[in-house]
Amino acid sequence: DHRRHRVHGAEEHVPAVAGGGAGDTGEHELASRRERRGKGRKPAKSKKRRTGCACMVVVLVFGGGLGGVGYFGYQFYQNRFGTAPDYAGDGTGETVTVEIPKGAGGWEIGRRLKEAGVVKSAEAFVHAQTNTPGADGIQAGAYLLKKEMSAASAVRLMLDPRSQNNVIVTPGERNSGVYAAIDKKLELSSGTTEKVAEKQYKSFGLPAWAQNHADLKDPLEGFLFPGTYPAAKGMKPEAVLQQMIGQAKQKYAAYGLNEKAGEFGLDSAYQLVTVASLVQAEGKTHDDFRKMAEVVYNRLKPDNTETNRKLQFDSTYNYLLGKSNIHISEEEINSNPSPYNTYRHPGLPPGPIGNPGEDALKAMLNPTHDGWIYFVATDGMSNTEFAKTYAEFLELKDKFNANTGN
Repeated sequence: DHRRHRVHGAEEHVPAVAGGGAGDTGEHELASRRERRGKGRKPAKSKKRRTGCACMVVVLVFGGGLGGVGYFGYQFYQNRFGTAPDYAGDGTGETVTVEIPKGAGGWEIGRRLKEAGVVKSAEAFVHAQTNTPGADGIQAGAYLLKKEMSAASAVRLMLDPRSQNNVIVTPGERNSGVYAAIDKKLELSSGTTEKVAEKQYKSFGLPAWAQNHADLKDPLEGFLFPGTYPAAKGMKPEAVLQQMIGQAKQKYAAYGLNEKAGEFGLDSAYQLVTVASLVQAEGKTHDDFRKMAEVVYNRLKPDNTETNRKLQFDSTYNYLLGKSNIHISEEEINSNPSPYNTYRHPGLPPGPIGNPGEDALKAMLNPTHDGWIYFVATDGMSNTEFAKTYAEFLELKDKFNANTGN
């Protein structure tokens, strides 16, 4: 094949220089060169160098898939074999879902499309991708495509958002919303993914520090990491969940949560994830998050006499009810005995109340140290203001009442 031909071709030039199999003429020339170099010096290893260069060319041609490497790989194919096999038109009526993993380049994408019957050859796809503006930005995910498409049509369709079958987990989103989105993308009846999560959560390989916690509303809460994940009809919900959980495990391990818990007076990484979910839920902007993290840590301190270790967060109560409501009466809150009711129970809720994103995680590990212990969304929506004393808090509360008409 052409791989052997290129490497072998490089080797064929070696004997004339190094003498290997060159006959009397080669041996005489080699002896003459040794004499000119000086007694005892080793002959130059030109054979090894030339073979190495040839191998490098082969690796570039066949290992390529991104940018110029993909382009030159296609040019090599075209020069060696001619025009790449390709279908004509926009494809048949039969559709197929193709999953593209992270980091896949043009050749890998083309190979997967060929295996699925979408394009006729990976080489044709690389050529079409190279000649389509913006096509080098094709993202990982699941794509709904047609069989027997021209490579150019396949590229255009992959750039169309309508072909992309993914579930997006947004920072702070609760698992209930993610489950519903997976059901919709996989065209499953409502509640299917939630039931799978409830029955199989022990099989998803959660870290030891995330297991066996009591009174949890959902043991997978906080482990469907924000991001974009392939999800299309024909896939199983557990496969989609596994991707999200795997990403969460990877991120939490990278942050070293289990080792850092003690630095913040907490027992485990699970409590740190819980703090990050509170920061994400209560903070409205990037600047809020570090202050919100300090509020949480200050309220958890044993010597906190301002709130007696009670967080008093509406977000934990709303999570319990599956709602988002900033107008909760004291009577309603005081009557609910749930451990997620942080107005009644001191300390953290049993577990995370959503899926924190990168900003919240970083803020949780790097809080401010300014003495913040109170906060109020004074406009009733997104403008969160912080206070250090109860008197300052009452001023913010008056401002909230004036702005919201309470």
